Amino acid sequence: MTEQIDPWKARWDERYSDDDYAYGENPNEFLKSKLENFTPGKALFPAEGEGRNAVYAAQLGWTVSAFDISSEGMKKAELLAKKKMVELDYRVGPLQTLNFEPESFDLIALIYAHFPGPIKSEIHHQLVELLKPGGIVIFEAFSKRHLEYVSRNEKVGGPKDLDTLCSVEEIKNDFKNFEIIELEDTEVNLNEGSYHNGTGAVIRFVGKKK
Repeated sequence: MTEQIDPWKARWDERYSDDDYAYGENPNEFLKSKLENFTPGKALFPAEGEGRNAVYAAQLGWTVSAFDISSEGMKKAELLAKKKMVELDYRVGPLQTLNFEPESFDLIALIYAHFPGPIKSEIHHQLVELLKPGGIVIFEAFSKRHLEYVSRNEKVGGPKDLDTLCSVEEIKNDFKNFEIIELEDTEVNLNEGSYHNGTGAVIRFVGKKK
């Protein structure tokens, strides 16, 4: 686990150390369009980076927890939360070290929360355990088809290794005990800060835990 996490931590600390927000200060459009459908409760934002999505949820009245392996991301998230006059419970480290309570969240939002291929499904399963029965997952991340898009336009961003990218089949397997509200592999146009710009292929998933 340590060997898999440390190179990622260094990469993200470097990206988030700039004054500008790598993916902007505004929330992801898919998340924004879905959050308004649910009554605010307790929400968890894994791999939340600089906090744009968590802060937005807090502005809507959600009680928000978030985590990332990047301490630089946490610093930026706390600055953004202060700017927007909201509070976050933001923790740094691998998920299994962070002591979140089982079945304690009403919603988990995985927005470009790309985990290394060898541990991706394991983390998804651990997150499912933190969600209450009837809780919601909102998910958007680059699909395995995205390699075609990033090869044509690196500015769209995203991982360049197939195992870190996602597929519809993986989502069905990782979130087995869920009612599927929405699940598709689709094309989107992104304009998020400096690192998500252009057309890409993404998996979008909204599911309800049974």
